[in-house]
Amino acid sequence: MTEPEGRLPERPTVAVIIVAAGSGARLGENGPKAFVPLRGKTILEHSIEGALGAIEEAQVVIVAPASHLAQATSIGQRLAPQYVTVVAGGDTRQKSVAAGLAALEPGILTVLVHDAARALTPFELFDRITREVTRTGGGVIPALPVSDTIKRVDAATVVETVDRSDLVHVQTPQGFPRQHLVEAYAAATSGAVPVEYTDDAALFSAAGHTVTVVDGEARAFKITTPWDLRRAEKLLTLGASTRTGFGVDVHAYDAAEPLWLGGLYWPDEVGLAGHSDGDAMCHAICDALLSAAGLGDLGGRFGTDDPRFEGAHGDVFIAETIALVNGAGYAVGNVSVQLVAKHPRLGERRMELESHLTSLVGAPVTVSATTTDGLGFTGRGEGVAVMATALVHADR
Repeated sequence: MTEPEGRLPERPTVAVIIVAAGSGARLGENGPKAFVPLRGKTILEHSIEGALGAIEEAQVVIVAPASHLAQATSIGQRLAPQYVTVVAGGDTRQKSVAAGLAALEPGILTVLVHDAARALTPFELFDRITREVTRTGGGVIPALPVSDTIKRVDAATVVETVDRSDLVHVQTPQGFPRQHLVEAYAAATSGAVPVEYTDDAALFSAAGHTVTVVDGEARAFKITTPWDLRRAEKLLTLGASTRTGFGVDVHAYDAAEPLWLGGLYWPDEVGLAGHSDGDAMCHAICDALLSAAGLGDLGGRFGTDDPRFEGAHGDVFIAETIALVNGAGYAVGNVSVQLVAKHPRLGERRMELESHLTSLVGAPVTVSATTTDGLGFTGRGEGVAVMATALVHADR
């Protein structure tokens, strides 16, 4: 996000360590798996974009093979140079994560460890894990229920059928309080023979800490074989279709405030109450765009507890929203917005509104208005409601 002038940007308190140092021999491709192309980008790039799409800003630490540090650095510089750090991995996954932990900034409190091979992990899962680590103070892992029948075997002979009701498939990112995870890693390597664990949750539990489970995501599957790679390609192709979004915003009239609507100042009109400038039209447009791109909503992205947006005008929110939409790989097709209110009357300013909003959004915006014939709060003249729809299409 763009920081207001005169303020230094706040550093993240969350970090995502993306482990990309594996060889990927089972994938059957030349070179490390994280650098294999996947629909025009490397697997690593898709993984980083998932982390960067989360609501909570994060330091992203890429742990790459020493042979590919330059390529990983180039990717990080292109995607988010202010957030991405690149370090060399070790000869085991555990050593690679330890290298990532050593590169964390001082202010990091929560650490998410993620496998680059889970390239299609939705950004919502990063947010889900971060929230639960903050809430519980312990380790948190995403998991899916086991749907297949499970058998215990001795060589080729079935010994028993295992009750699957308390079994899950574990995914990443796995989240932990930084201090506890660092201590757990130190404990795992303090003995004469370091103990190697299959995942970070096992290492964390072995140190005596609690790990809880949240719902995982089907798209967070691990790309391990050529079949997995084809599946990921197919999912990305299906996800490239046009998407629509819907947004609504409501504000009460406030005679003590000036009226800003659609990014324009309306003299001699009653203003709207709000944490920002109360521009319900711009806010509804932002909600529609965020909805279309699968990026949450206005409150989640620019909450009223964020002092950076106190008194901010609508064009600031639209600019930030467009950056998020474009960053998620979408271009705006068009936006349609309708004002429901007794006043102001758009009249001759309709074309001015459409022109101004079109320039802000970078795509055609059409504006209409209606009333509710005296019904409801808008009909009683207590405030305005604005509804917007948006069309976006994949730009990757």
